Amino acid sequence: MALANAGYRTIAYDRRGFGRSEQTWSGYDYDRLSEDLSDLIEDLQLRDISLIGFSMGGGEIARYLTRHSAKRVSSVALISTVLPLMLQTSDNISGVPSTVFEKMKLGINKDRPEFLSSFFKEFYNWGLMSGPVSSDMLEWSKSIAMQAGLKACLDCVDAFSQTDFRPDLKSFTVPTLIIHGSSDQIVPIDLTSRCTAKEIKHASFIEYAGAPHGLFATHKTRLNVDLIAFLGEHPAPESQPHF
Repeated sequence: MALANAGYRTIAYDRRGFGRSEQTWSGYDYDRLSEDLSDLIEDLQLRDISLIGFSMGGGEIARYLTRHSAKRVSSVALISTVLPLMLQTSDNISGVPSTVFEKMKLGINKDRPEFLSSFFKEFYNWGLMSGPVSSDMLEWSKSIAMQAGLKACLDCVDAFSQTDFRPDLKSFTVPTLIIHGSSDQIVPIDLTSRCTAKEIKHASFIEYAGAPHGLFATHKTRLNVDLIAFLGEHPAPESQPHF
């Protein structure tokens, strides 16, 4: 609403398998997810767009830029995203061990509502700061997550944890804003945005001190102000709509 009220054409879509999109059995790797984004851009004939990705949504942007370049893109914003690589590997020793993600999948499979109840408390740092969000926000978030297909949830854990976006970072050739909370328990800032900001040339990096993963709720006003300021500093040619 804040972006729309600021005069930008604002489009949000549900990833395949989530929300009101079709629950396909396959296609949850980032090559396919980025093609879904491309198909939407092509179908709506969008030009000079700003791509804004939250959490694993940053992966769609990174892979889209690699596969399609930035010819239709004027700027990018990455919020609490998983770039460049979450998984612990031989050349990413500080990453998250695979056992952590396997435990997530076991929890989702065993009792998804129970898993999500715990997950969203960490998502918003519930209990670590005084009243970060209302209990109603926790319930709303869980209800949105429960709309997703089980197969989509499980496959996306593999996608966001295992995909190596380090080669994709060179595809960020447009102005890029990176925002991440310093107390993110879901996507640790040291493994992700602090590394990404060093690799993307001319990226602007803003750390929200003490902010959790779900800073779009806990720091909504500040996030809207920062996004609108960034878009204003990097307008699309001839003031074309943003995305």
